[in-house]
Amino acid sequence: MSNYGESNGDLNVYEKQLEGHDLGENGDGSGNGVILGIDGGTTSTVCVCIPFFPSSKTLPKPLPILGRAVSGCSNHNSVGETAARDTLEEVMAEALSKSGSNWSTVHAVCLGVSGVNHPTDQERILYWLREIFPSHVKLYVRNDAVAALASGTMGKLHGCVLIAGTGCISYGFAEDGREARASGAGPVLGDWGRYVLHIWCVDSSLRYAVVLCVNCSGYGIAAKALTAVIRAHDGRGPQTMLTDKILKAIHLSSPEELIGWTYADPSWARIAALVPEVVSCAEACDQVATKILVDAVQDLALSVKAVVQRLSLCGEDGNGSFPVVMVGGVLEANRTWDIGEEVVKCIQDQFPGAHPIRPQVEPAVGAALLAWNFLMKESTENCHS
Repeated sequence: MSNYGESNGDLNVYEKQLEGHDLGENGDGSGNGVILGIDGGTTSTVCVCIPFFPSSKTLPKPLPILGRAVSGCSNHNSVGETAARDTLEEVMAEALSKSGSNWSTVHAVCLGVSGVNHPTDQERILYWLREIFPSHVKLYVRNDAVAALASGTMGKLHGCVLIAGTGCISYGFAEDGREARASGAGPVLGDWGRYVLHIWCVDSSLRYAVVLCVNCSGYGIAAKALTAVIRAHDGRGPQTMLTDKILKAIHLSSPEELIGWTYADPSWARIAALVPEVVSCAEACDQVATKILVDAVQDLALSVKAVVQRLSLCGEDGNGSFPVVMVGGVLEANRTWDIGEEVVKCIQDQFPGAHPIRPQVEPAVGAALLAWNFLMKESTENCHS
């Protein structure tokens, strides 16, 4: 993943650029209170604290970051409810402390958390937050893919995001508010080659769609590579450079040891960390590694295509323009064998209007931008009611 710690900003750098905005009594915007944005992924959780600008129709560019904190996994499906809740509270407290703020100054919180796949997941996390914040604080809980989308569209919910890191998911919004997602069901339900479509209807209108595709995440790529090593060793598959490359990377001397290594700690991130070894072998023209990456590219593109078609983002003629926000370490290889570039080519072959975006801010900032946009929308609606 990209290191956004510096690119998000330092308040000292931004002070001269905030002229014309209501900064409040402290001069940094925090006098009006603050907004918290959280990106909770499978590997880590990031929280940023930004000023709340109640009288501004637009936010300053670049956006001032008052405080930033990083902690561990907050996916309740991975670490359990207690650990996930503790992580969220810890990371918010640290970000507030670094910003010089406290719980009472918070106007709104937006959490983009992996593992939020159903309204019951949202309600569970909202319940945790309600025990921390007073009732006037606006709370928004969405899947972490929504925050990632907002990081590329600066808070606007339109278009599609593709995340490919430890896990993978594609998520999109149509301009009329319909949502769709593909993948993101975890390594067990990735189904390794088939897909199933589930649709939930609310008030007799389609509101949400899920497509579970082949597991094309970092975990899926690396797991297929590990399988290829075992198959090559026992004679069920072709010999591959992956054997020596992976064994060297994890300090093992033989494929027999690989079984014990894998099941001693089958955590998603630990397995996914082997993706660079697969890319290296593909760059050296290893056919097994190349096929694994080619299959991953096809499946990643398929997950985007499923969302685009479900929401008709490409328009009636198939040539309509829409953003595709690209997030995650698998898509940011910057190698000769560039998975992200190949995925974009595959998408644009079918949808020439797809416009790839590499976010300039991290998903936690996207979550904060979402909270600000939600607040402004509610304020406008209240003024007209």
